[in-house]
Amino acid sequence: MSTAASPGTSPAPEQAASLVGHEFEVEVGPVAHGGHCVARTGAGQVLFVRHTLPGERVVARVTEGRADSRFLRADAVRVLDAAKDRVEAPCPFSGPGRCGGCDWQHAKPGAQRRLKADVITEQLARLAGLTPEDVQWDGTVEPVPGDKVPPGEVPAWRSRVQYAVDAEGRPGFRRHRSHEVEPVDHCLIAAEGVSELGVERRTWPGVASVDAVAASGSTDRQVIVTPVPGGRLPLVELDRPVSVLRAEEQHGRGGENRTVHRVHGRPFVRERADGRTWRVGAGGFWQVHTQAADLLVDAVMRGLTPRKGETALDLYCGVGLFAGALADRVGERGAVLGIESGKRAVEDARHNLADFPRVRVEQGRVERVLPRTGITEADIVVLDPPRSGAGRATVQLLADLTPRRIAYVACDPAALARDLRYFADAGYRPRFLRAFDLFPMTHHVECVAILEPAGKGL
Repeated sequence: MSTAASPGTSPAPEQAASLVGHEFEVEVGPVAHGGHCVARTGAGQVLFVRHTLPGERVVARVTEGRADSRFLRADAVRVLDAAKDRVEAPCPFSGPGRCGGCDWQHAKPGAQRRLKADVITEQLARLAGLTPEDVQWDGTVEPVPGDKVPPGEVPAWRSRVQYAVDAEGRPGFRRHRSHEVEPVDHCLIAAEGVSELGVERRTWPGVASVDAVAASGSTDRQVIVTPVPGGRLPLVELDRPVSVLRAEEQHGRGGENRTVHRVHGRPFVRERADGRTWRVGAGGFWQVHTQAADLLVDAVMRGLTPRKGETALDLYCGVGLFAGALADRVGERGAVLGIESGKRAVEDARHNLADFPRVRVEQGRVERVLPRTGITEADIVVLDPPRSGAGRATVQLLADLTPRRIAYVACDPAALARDLRYFADAGYRPRFLRAFDLFPMTHHVECVAILEPAGKGL
């Protein structure tokens, strides 16, 4: 079914083909990458529907698209036949047209992991021509042990939260594919340390966004405030003493960059992972799940099995987490090179790894820096690229170094699948793959793929 225009109204010619607001009763098909499921209108037009589950029958209201669009986006606004895995969303700010942060609040935790596994399987098949058997993956997304909570509750896992601020100074989160802000008074997935800061319990006049950071490896807490353009930093009164920093958006040829100025307190937080303390500068990258850093180091090191005296690379190395783990395991006779594009992250990495004389960290883009290092071979490699992936050129550079094993840490299954296809073309195949539910309630998932030369063991 679809809604009709109100009697007596005549839509403008340029809006006549818009289907926004129209409703369709549909049978929901499989999950798709991005936190939605696939359905079709009676005319055969594809609908990407949020807030639903495979097998349901729902009324889907179009949120984006025109009659001639290749596909439409929609929200399930009424559930006619519910799936057995559906639950009442525990967050009062979740639902059609509201907070866009959590995609699967309405699904049981086990069902969320199955949906993510289905997405990984589909992306591997479509973009790389691989099956779970090809990548030696058992088809499961592993839960984080500490995330097991009683039914109806939500694990508070997120140690870094960025709040948007609306025109009235109320903190909240962006609605899905929108600049509009959904004000909130509590985020269920925010770690306890973030909630203690009390960001949601005050208003932020003249502020565009507020980043709240609660280090999971120390008592360090940090708030980064971005004023609206031309605005001043407001008087910040929080529930406990924290480091407060001001961020300014600067626009350059490379896009938007945030310059951070310290107001008071440390310009960094201290994290703990792999038995070491890591300095992470304001706005620097660190895994947002409180247990992710240790879990990923363990998975990567188990997969690579570093040996004393080996040469290792840590690409997109951030503040040096994997480089430090590698250096500790290859020992004094080994050597580690890290490459990272962010200036502040490189400063932190060099500080964090100063007690390893055989570790070097270079700044710049991997595909530009690696050829200039003079390195012609490496034994083992870790790469943890951004969401867009490493790309064919970087993959070929790594294959030319003929490492015995490569660990690929991926936060996006589509990018992982594309890069696995490039690795296959370059002569490397997956030895095994693991997937971790490091982002409960959302569609995001983390994977670790261990690669080796295709002829090995055959």
